[in-house]
Amino acid sequence: MPLSLPSGQRLVVATHNRGKARELAALLESRFEVISAGELGLPEPDEPETTFIGNAVIKARASAERSGLLAIADDSGLCVAGLDGAPGVHSARWAGPDRDFARAMDRVQSRLEEIVDADASAAFVCALAVAWPQGPVVAFEGRIEGRVSFPPRGDRGFGYDPIFIPKGGLQTFGEMAPEAKEAISHRSRAFAALKAALFD
Repeated sequence: MPLSLPSGQRLVVATHNRGKARELAALLESRFEVISAGELGLPEPDEPETTFIGNAVIKARASAERSGLLAIADDSGLCVAGLDGAPGVHSARWAGPDRDFARAMDRVQSRLEEIVDADASAAFVCALAVAWPQGPVVAFEGRIEGRVSFPPRGDRGFGYDPIFIPKGGLQTFGEMAPEAKEAISHRSRAFAALKAALFD
């Protein structure tokens, strides 16, 4: 029997990041009763994997097993060419335990300034994993190319959005209206793959 996500189910979004939880809930199109791992008080698992999909699977499986509910997890990050793909899977860690992304963006800028003719091209990558309690896990990935630009611009979005300009655009994700960002983002592209595979 093929896997599917029938509407109306209670679903855990495996994140403690409120901005990400809101964005994931919006992309789920109000099909589910959504609650975040943070709201349930679930601990954040270690993320030792070297790929976005690997870490998304860990988070989804942990939330599903601890809550007994269907869970969806996102692992995403900014990959800067001039930094050999960093911060990559460590994007959240660069912000520190207090999730200070202003500091993380400063770190990206400082590291690039240390390199002669550093390549500012970058990509946002998003992996989504869906886990069933005591069941399978499936994963999908989306990507958008662009570049980083300084100083940061815009107060919309979250994370590294104020320094990322998508290819062909002039505004950062931090300046774009939410619906404009969602139409092209790495997360929306991952969700398109998920919906095609799992939505009835």
